[in-house]
Amino acid sequence: MTTVDILFKYATPPSEAAVFALASTKDVYGIRRLSFDREARTLLIEYDATRLTPAAVAKLVRESGLDVEDELSLIPPQPEPEAAPAA
Repeated sequence: MTTVDILFKYATPPSEAAVFALASTKDVYGIRRLSFDREARTLLIEYDATRLTPAAVAKLVRESGLDVEDELSLIPPQPEPEAAPAA
């Protein structure tokens, strides 16, 4: 098993129907955990990458009715390397 996280930003708070639909995605073999951050308006999903692809997870989220704006990177931006001084 290879667990992977994927982070989605949503535009509007999920409706009751969307929350129930997302809860039922836990029944999908490979979905391990769902975690909402209501302040940041994000949904973090942990899934088994040997069973599901990022596209399949994104499709499940969109089909639930959640108003997804974007998929966010979990890797923080890295600073640009400084140029070496000319010799």
